[in-house]
Amino acid sequence: MANELWRKSAHELAALIRGKQVSSREVVTSHLERIDAVNPRVNAITVTLAESALAAADRADKAEASQSQGAFHGVPFTIKENIDCTGSATTNGLPVFANAMPGADAPVVARMKAAGGIPLARTNLPEMGLRITTDNPLRGRTNNPWDITRTAGGSSGGEGVSLATGMSPIGLGNDIGGSVRNPAYCCGITSLKPTTGRIPLVMSIPGAPQSNAFRLMAVEGALARSVADLNIAYRVLSGWHPQDPYSVPAALEGPPVAKKVALVTQMPNSTLPAATVAAIHLAGEQLKAEGWQVEEVVPPELARVNEIWARVLLSDVQNMLPLLTPIMSESAVGMLQQLLQQFDPAAMNGTLVYTERDRLAVAWSGFFQQYPLVIGPTWADLPFLHDADIDPDTGAETTLRRLQFITPGNLLGLPAVALPMGVVDGLPTGVQIYADRWREDLCLSAAGLIEARVGSITPIDPMF
Repeated sequence: MANELWRKSAHELAALIRGKQVSSREVVTSHLERIDAVNPRVNAITVTLAESALAAADRADKAEASQSQGAFHGVPFTIKENIDCTGSATTNGLPVFANAMPGADAPVVARMKAAGGIPLARTNLPEMGLRITTDNPLRGRTNNPWDITRTAGGSSGGEGVSLATGMSPIGLGNDIGGSVRNPAYCCGITSLKPTTGRIPLVMSIPGAPQSNAFRLMAVEGALARSVADLNIAYRVLSGWHPQDPYSVPAALEGPPVAKKVALVTQMPNSTLPAATVAAIHLAGEQLKAEGWQVEEVVPPELARVNEIWARVLLSDVQNMLPLLTPIMSESAVGMLQQLLQQFDPAAMNGTLVYTERDRLAVAWSGFFQQYPLVIGPTWADLPFLHDADIDPDTGAETTLRRLQFITPGNLLGLPAVALPMGVVDGLPTGVQIYADRWREDLCLSAAGLIEARVGSITPIDPMF
């Protein structure tokens, strides 16, 4: 049994450990052996924390049943390399930060540890998390286990692949432009992007300037293979933290809502793949069977949401570019310059940008009053071929086209769950489930209902 423990979800492993059916050491060892077997092909894990993980597992196994045991007692988890975890570098995918050792755990890591979780390994990301694929000059490219020619998504691509291939049962990432949802779609797993402020976000460099885009749109989030694991992580990770002045102690659940769901099957700037439209309809059918009223609806001003998201982000990127250019690769900087040419910060006054953001937030809140759940694509196109996003002529279009339904979550601070819906022509397909701010419970509940009917598609062995 121990050799197959890597197939289990985090909550299944926790139950087995609590019931003394398996030891935490067996669970950790099973995942370390899986990493040894699989990671050379996919390059998702950057550093294993084997020694400390096994020591923590032994401590978990010695704990008396009478002692308080957290939800993830004895369960290993993985951490993206831009989240602080003591004992390993927060590299951000850059050679200049190869030895940047944090002085303290990020709140999300500390909370996972407090719940009994055991840091197992670090996972790959693009340079500074600023691409929607996963490749960098320090660690190299992460391969999609479904198709070696296509992106694994990003920026939490190492997490997506680690989960999809059974190297990890649950992981931590972050999201300013879909970075926990993009790899979930590309790799066939599930993820939660929380409401901005729900889960604290604290970086290791004291006093480092935080951009407006970062504070308004970036969040920490969980990735897993089951909605049940996301539900548990949501409760473990949420809540106010004294080092994040924007974190909020909001209720984890809200009042009942009308059982109406909007299906979004049209994008303003492209036609969705047939497999994506079919996945959205399939998700709607599952909720309809559970008593939900389902309608195909166009959400408010999606093209304007895309534009304002880009302007908020790129205004700060422009300010950071003199610092980033010397430490990032030429191709990655070129991609950012392409985007800046398309959304020149000088073309729109900053006050107007944020006024528009507020106006759009009000419009979407009104929309959620009519339709408390909204289901649409995760990406608006298929996973692209490697490096298509840094093509000097079409890279910006490749990125922006896929993010058409990602950006509302970040610009407007909305919660979202990315959910796999099956496999079509050898690639995962999936949907994204939105609700209004602070209603993660609605997203997770709907995702759980759908998952129970359509099942999961991972873990898998790499298809190459």
